[in-house]
Amino acid sequence: MSNIVFRSLSVDASCSGNPGVMEYRGVYTDTGREVFHIGPFREATNNIGEFLALVHGLALLKQQQSPLPIYSDSVTALAWVRNKKCKTQLPRNEVNRSLFELVERAEKWLRTNTYTTSVLKWDTQQWGEIPADFGRK
Repeated sequence: MSNIVFRSLSVDASCSGNPGVMEYRGVYTDTGREVFHIGPFREATNNIGEFLALVHGLALLKQQQSPLPIYSDSVTALAWVRNKKCKTQLPRNEVNRSLFELVERAEKWLRTNTYTTSVLKWDTQQWGEIPADFGRK
């Protein structure tokens, strides 16, 4: 546990089904205090939620000019953010239109902004569940 940067933001998503009902949030790693909570969305995937949570956290930290690093436990979301593209296979439809509007907004933010936030991978195997976890496994 000594390698964890406790003064940080942790993000996570929860999805019941795949696709299914999804929500995401960010919490302070040291206290667990919720900073943001978005959703639920009726038709989404966990990977989309993890991506949106990470971009939301990055935008919030930049807006607040916060030096905090951000943790995600999602290899997929970390890659999508690095590539500035949500590579989901989820088909677009009327039910998930607002979700895809958020995805497009997140991708645009990544393309048009720079940030100095350290993006860190949460080591679930060594540290247990990320503090932003919804506890529904």
